[in-house]
This record gives sequence, structure tokens and C-alpha cells, in this order.
Amino acid sequence: MKRPIAAAVLAVVLIPAAACTTAESPSPTRSALSAKPTATGTGTGTTVSDLSEDAIGHSPNMKVIANVPPQAPFNGPEAWGTDLAFQGDYAFVGNYEGFTVHDIGDPTHPKAVAQVECPGGQNDVSVSGDLLFLSIDEPRSDDTCASTPADPLSDSEWEGIRIFDIADKTHPKYVSAVRTECGSHTHTIVPGKDAGTLYLYVASPGPIPGSKGCPEPHENISIVEVPMKEPASARVVAKPEILKDRVIDENEDFPSAGCHDITVYPEKGLAAGACFGDGILMDVSDPVKPRLLQLVSDKENFSIWHSATFNDAGTKVVFSDELGGGLAATCGASGEPTKGADAVYEITPGHELVRRGYFKIPRIQTADENCVAHNGSLIPVPGRDIMVQAWYMGGVSVFDFTDSDNPKEIAYFERGPLRRGLQLGGSWSAYYYNGYIYSSDITKGLDVLRVDDPLTDPAKSVRMTELNAQSQHSYGGA
Repeated sequence: MKRPIAAAVLAVVLIPAAACTTAESPSPTRSALSAKPTATGTGTGTTVSDLSEDAIGHSPNMKVIANVPPQAPFNGPEAWGTDLAFQGDYAFVGNYEGFTVHDIGDPTHPKAVAQVECPGGQNDVSVSGDLLFLSIDEPRSDDTCASTPADPLSDSEWEGIRIFDIADKTHPKYVSAVRTECGSHTHTIVPGKDAGTLYLYVASPGPIPGSKGCPEPHENISIVEVPMKEPASARVVAKPEILKDRVIDENEDFPSAGCHDITVYPEKGLAAGACFGDGILMDVSDPVKPRLLQLVSDKENFSIWHSATFNDAGTKVVFSDELGGGLAATCGASGEPTKGADAVYEITPGHELVRRGYFKIPRIQTADENCVAHNGSLIPVPGRDIMVQAWYMGGVSVFDFTDSDNPKEIAYFERGPLRRGLQLGGSWSAYYYNGYIYSSDITKGLDVLRVDDPLTDPAKSVRMTELNAQSQHSYGGA
């Protein structure tokens, strides 16, 4: 399915250190959402974003300490911020228009050091060594950064993985692209058996009847092999049919084959996949030949299986349900604590998934707030299972699932609804990295949050050199 790589056109926009705004709420309660915090610019003296429309609430033990607002051209009506990855003193933030590199050496004063214009939804991002990878799940006219939207039934449409060289964080360079079946909604880095090779597990929905790029039945994932020293020669090396025995129910909310998101835990030889109507557990001891261990369904409580997170011991998986696809107000007073929530599954010694408790944020949201479980990561606390998670306009929540049957919220931060009615907004991804929580707000840019709580404080001594939340590594908490 891979076609010759066209000559790449890359638009790199170097920008001055973006203004950092700070904001604090006068009250820790949900009722404080009528408060109007002030914004103070620091650093370059450029105009800061006006946070006055944001009514900010947080628990006493958590608050936002910095915000880098979107800069042109990433401040348009559909220039939505997406996923995050980290390396050293840098955070990489995807956007439907490309990606931004932030210097977070001083988390209280983060600054954008480069923006790369390269349109293509969703532009979910990951990094490894000197390479950065973007997921493109939108038919484009070609694989370059100058491409335009294309007809999915066109013989020439392209979607898949784009690869950049980030050796110089202020000047990322386009390297190559790999076309993958049905594009790439998300991807996951899987280390190879030697340091010179890594693999990308590419997850995408499908099929599209009549499409050559997304043919039926699409029961597979795509595996891209990347030689680290020759990334331009990256290619699809396998398309394992891990879902060939799955039965698609056309009455499902999202009746799609393929997977939405895959999380790997190489040290445990395991991967967990959220595959729209089902959750899966896989053996990935051979990264090119993943083997399905179990497929689970929960038609009563789950709508769209969206993402998965292992605990550090590799004995649990938290699956999230993206009820409404992220565009609905599903955190209202419905009385449905399992809908649009997280489900905690324990993994038996025989590698069977057993469902235990559910977690959903306890605050009732308005009808103008899109809210549902989305992307999160572990907070590395030895001896406990604690996670931070984005909930779109439901904000950022920290919860403890050490007791699998009774997960409990520890801390939270959230803004009020945008003034223009129900629309896409809020936190897309929220991850813990070296003492702070970083949240990619879809319309407001990069937030830096600090949580100060006896349960999470031990994590502050844990240091990482790189973080891709869907590629888990043990921090020694087991």
C-alpha cells in the first residue's frame, strides 16, 4: 500500500517565545465557575491570551500555574490542539494544523520555540530519539505539508504517518511519510529487539466501501518499521488481522472495524487496545507478530472504547469510553456513572481481563460542555495506582484506582464552557511528566498544572527522559 514519497514541502514557522499567562482561581469549588481570574503576561511582552472568559475552578490541591496560548496560524476556528509527547526539556503538542515545540525547562514559564505548519487531522504526536511521528487520519491530496483535503474514494488520496527530524528542536525537518491502510488515527511506538529499530502500531477506523486506501474488512492494524538511522526507508512490514473473529454490530454507536488506540507495555510483553466496540489484550513479545489474548465487550455500559492505560505492575488496565465521540455533553445529571467513564479491568495471571469498578468525574457539567473520558497517563507513585486524565470541558482529573472496585478522585482543574454554546473544546490530553501535569487544551493552548497532595507527592522524585503515554515503561512502582 505504500507509494513513492513525493517531494516534501515543509513550512516551519519560527516564533518568539510565546507569552505565558498565569491564572489562579479564588475558590476551589465547582461553584467558583463564575469567578473571573486575571491574566498576567511574562517573558517576551507579546500580547497574552485573554483568560477572562474562562471561569476556572480547581480543588485545593491542584491549580494551573502557566498557560501558553495558541499562536498564529494555530489560532483559527478549527486549529484544534491534540496529543502530547515529551523529551528532555521539551513538550511536543499536536494540532490539526501541524505541531508546536515548547521549551518546558522552567515549567512555570514554558515557551513555544517552533511551530511546524503541516495540516492533517489529528496530528497525534510521538517522539523517539531525533525523530517525531505524526498520525494523519484524513484523506489528503499527497503526503507533503502543502497537501489539501482529498476525496476518500480518490485513487491518489494519502493518509498515514509523517516523520520529522527533531535533532534541532527549533528547526524540525520533514523526513518522509508512510501510507497506511485507512490512515492513522493514532499510533504507538514499540521498541524493536535492537536499539536501531522501532515499530509503530497504527490504529485507524474503517473500512470505507469503494475505497482503495481503506478496503473492507479492515480487521487489522498496520505495523510500520522505522530504521532509526535511515527513517526515510520506513515501511509497513505487517498488517496482522488481530480482529478477524470480531463481530461488528451495525447498531453500535460507532460500528467500525480497526482500533482507536493501542497502549503497549513492552517490559510485560503486553498491549491493550481500545477498538471502538471492544477492548483487547495482546501478547507483543514479538513486536511484528502481536497475538490476541482476549477480546472483551460491554454493550450495556460502554459506547466507544477509546483508550487504555496499564498500571505499573501490569496487573490492571483502565479502558475509557468516549461516549458521543467527544462532541456531546455526557457529564450531566444522567445518573449513568458508567457511560462515558473509565472501567478498571484486572489482568489475571492467565492473562484474562476481569471487569471491576468504574470512574467518572463527580462534577455535573452543563449542556454547553462537551465532556467525556479522554487521554491520560499514570502518575508514578510507588505502591499505588494513580492516573491523571483529560475530560474535554470536564477538565483534568486525578484519580486513585488502587482499590479497583472503588476508584476515587484526588484532584481536579477545569474551565467553564466556551461562550459560543456546545462545541469542541477543553483538555484533549493530560499527562504527568517530571513533577507537573501538562494539558493540551483544544482551543486554549498548553496548560501546566501542579498537584500537591500526600498521595501524589512521591511522584515528584521520579524523573523521565522521554514520555509517550501510549508506550509505557516501568518506573519501579510495582
